[in-house]
Amino acid sequence: MPASRRSSVGLVAQAGISSFVAWYKDPDSQPWVAADVFSTAPRELLRSISLQETLQLIRVVVQVVEDRVVEHDETLREAVLLYSREIAFSAADVYAKAAEARGLWDARLEVLVVDSILSGESEEELASRIAALGWRARGSVAVLVGNTTDGIEAEAIRRQVRRNDADILIGIHGNRLIAVLGHVTATPISITTNAFMNLATALEPLFGAGAMVLGPEVADMSEAHRSAKAALAGFAVVRAWAKAPRPIAADDLLAERALAGDMLAKATLIQRIYRPLAEHSPELLETLSSYLESGRSLESTARELFVHPNTVRYRLKRISEIIGWDATGAREAFILQVAMVLGSMSETDSRKRR
Repeated sequence: MPASRRSSVGLVAQAGISSFVAWYKDPDSQPWVAADVFSTAPRELLRSISLQETLQLIRVVVQVVEDRVVEHDETLREAVLLYSREIAFSAADVYAKAAEARGLWDARLEVLVVDSILSGESEEELASRIAALGWRARGSVAVLVGNTTDGIEAEAIRRQVRRNDADILIGIHGNRLIAVLGHVTATPISITTNAFMNLATALEPLFGAGAMVLGPEVADMSEAHRSAKAALAGFAVVRAWAKAPRPIAADDLLAERALAGDMLAKATLIQRIYRPLAEHSPELLETLSSYLESGRSLESTARELFVHPNTVRYRLKRISEIIGWDATGAREAFILQVAMVLGSMSETDSRKRR
């Protein structure tokens, strides 16, 4: 221990012994003063010495008092035992109050950090606040949005997240529960494609009834606002898909988000679907447009394009390989239809500006 800390410990020990002597001489002259023993210690001592270390110090002091005093007068043994018990309880009370104050401060700071992520505040301010909370995650981040319950078990959620080698920040906004999830180990996003969805599925019983929307995975906390924005936008429109799974990725709701006016979803659909097809082959773009407008009929599309139905099949397969969506499925066809409309509108706007 540094000299200053040893001196502070000595002051506490002397105060305890002096208080015991005063109380033993006249127990009725003053109220019980065991709780006041620790008031002589500086606040820094509480932060630098743990409760376990404090109890060990009390044990040492009591042992010394017993060795030096009780052996000369056995009648003091009961008084020393009674006083040392109260000292131990007082020490525990001091640390409990400090822990409660720290917990309240951490809770307020956690809410502030979640609000900062939602509002997209500067990275420097966010980094300092997260460090103060003891954020352990060093890998990718994603934001999960769901409904709260009447008696939300925040600690149960934290335990479940820790079991999955992740960290979490929790914020409650009205009836919405917002969870910022982060991987403790820095793993490339390409390797952890389904890790956050698996974690969201594990948390599903702990959220309230209703939809749960998981934002896209981002590289680190500085980009968490992007995931939060997508998750909130998806949560606002998820009811439009009656058979939406729980939980669901925000990117699975791109079409609904785009129709609701989400500019990020519109840009994503154009960049992921319309632009790759337009740049790869105008024939593929024309085939997809005709196929969707004909009600997903191979024969009608073939007649309109003056090609064989097998040619249409081949082109649809190539489209699926390029963009990752299968136009033959009802749900994905809807997404592709919205993307084609948005892409056509963006092309029209570009020509007007030129």
